[in-house]
Amino acid sequence: MRKVKDLRKWLNFYDEIDRLTEEVSLAVDYYKEEIITEAEVDAAYQLAIDLFEEVELKNMLRSEEDNLGAVLKINAGAGGTESQDWASMLARMYARWCDKKGYKTTVTNWQDGDEAGIKTMTMQVEGEQAYGFLKSETGVHRLVRISPYNAQGKRMTSFASVFVVPLVDDTIEVEVNPALMSWDTFRSSGAGGQNVNKVETGVRLRYRYTDPDSGVEEEIIIENTETRSQTDNRENALRLLRSQLYDKELERRRKAQVAVEAGKKKIEWGAQIRSYVFDDRRVKDHRTGYQTSDVTAVMDGDLDGFIKAYLMEHAKGEV
Repeated sequence: MRKVKDLRKWLNFYDEIDRLTEEVSLAVDYYKEEIITEAEVDAAYQLAIDLFEEVELKNMLRSEEDNLGAVLKINAGAGGTESQDWASMLARMYARWCDKKGYKTTVTNWQDGDEAGIKTMTMQVEGEQAYGFLKSETGVHRLVRISPYNAQGKRMTSFASVFVVPLVDDTIEVEVNPALMSWDTFRSSGAGGQNVNKVETGVRLRYRYTDPDSGVEEEIIIENTETRSQTDNRENALRLLRSQLYDKELERRRKAQVAVEAGKKKIEWGAQIRSYVFDDRRVKDHRTGYQTSDVTAVMDGDLDGFIKAYLMEHAKGEV
């Protein structure tokens, strides 16, 4: 049924494009006969172009994982309160973008900063092609502004990392070895509920992962404080683990695409993918060169220009 739904979506796109292009053709004929104005022809043309661009963008997301939901994690970088405040601003930005797209979001982990902002946040995003769009956001995001936390009013630079993996569903099979897992419990923090700070409902899952190719071992740590039920938090932590393991398998496959991977930035300080310069009113993506001066709109979730530029750039690499 999912395959049928996907095919029907593309057929509907074709029918709608066919209808709009026919309307443009008719509008030109009516304009020649002076039945309608030039502005009306332009309006019909713009409708067709907008739909063409929307379908073009969706057509770039044809991989299996692109149609899945996403798990988005934000970590504050070095810099204390300033970077923690920046991390919370990014969390708001992505929440606003998801809201505009009609995606359902669930915060599964949230750790407040020492004075303001957040240290880390994990959010599940559910909706059609959520991962396909959000995968472009993985990397280090740099903020340059006059800090409200600096008494001298100096210009400060802050960093935060964003990490996005596919949110696996019941159609994706991922092998998890129970022998490699261990659990810790802790008291959830935050407002509300009689259990908060009294019962250990928060869970921390540790998984010993070994890369099949290199043999390098690493520990995957997942914390979940979404609900007041330890059982529910365990189940969701396992789902997030499956998502990360699935992403690691996808990463192994991507290594074969040398041309595409050549332009990818590592998640490390100083290798930012995007800079947000508030004073100069400029947001620039360093991978594609796309930039805008409307900083306010970007921080309110207007990210489509950056996402499309990234997808177009990588589509060229795949070709």
